[in-house]
Amino acid sequence: MNRRHFTTNFAAGLAGLAATAKRSDAAGETHRNGVYLLESLRLQQGSQRGRLDEFYTGAMLPALNKLKVAPPLVLEAVIAPHTPEMLLVLPFSGMTEISEMFAKLGADPAVAKATAKLESGPEPPYDSRQMTVLGALPFSPPSLPEGGDKAGLRRYFELRVYHNSSSAILRALHERFAGPETKIFARSGIHPVLYGDTLFGTDMPNLTYLIPFDSLGAREKAWDTFNADPEWLKVREESNKNGQLVSVSNVSIYRAVAYSPVK
Repeated sequence: MNRRHFTTNFAAGLAGLAATAKRSDAAGETHRNGVYLLESLRLQQGSQRGRLDEFYTGAMLPALNKLKVAPPLVLEAVIAPHTPEMLLVLPFSGMTEISEMFAKLGADPAVAKATAKLESGPEPPYDSRQMTVLGALPFSPPSLPEGGDKAGLRRYFELRVYHNSSSAILRALHERFAGPETKIFARSGIHPVLYGDTLFGTDMPNLTYLIPFDSLGAREKAWDTFNADPEWLKVREESNKNGQLVSVSNVSIYRAVAYSPVK
């Protein structure tokens, strides 16, 4: 099991990319998220979750706020291949920002102290840690919209990963989403907060998107509406006439934790 420092992993792999990364908030351009870092921490039942909550609230989130990193989503698994699990979704304008964040967190004494405490417990801090970098697609919303703050509402978030057997099929899936599918989503009550292709991760190529819902009942109603939409039935049949665009789909449901900056 890998128990390296939270803030030093992964930075080395990004260093070579940082020099060529393009920022989307350059002069004359509208700021938008260009990449998303998804960090999954799979846990055991026991003390790990409470210690991670303390680490995030006492050190990591304050450090990210000090660095002026865009507010992240902090999620807990509700229905997923592995539970308990925590998932962090961090938005950035480009790869350079990810590399800079890890370097600055690694030099932060408060984060180092909190990490040492986290790792000194009777159990390891987590069972496994996985990271995925998504490149935002042109039809993805420009940023993570904040919500769920009415009466303390913590939204549910459905993470859908569509695996494809080739880059050509993935491009066809892009065309379907960029064309009719997202419009049908909107009128069905499905409003994803991000769409991205996996740049670094597993089971590539794939398209990933994340959808917030106020409740599980609202989720069920929205998908029932979508799946019964006459236009969607025609679009699906036409797009799959030469074979299924999506070879495997993974669907997980999370809920924002109480202290998540974005709920």
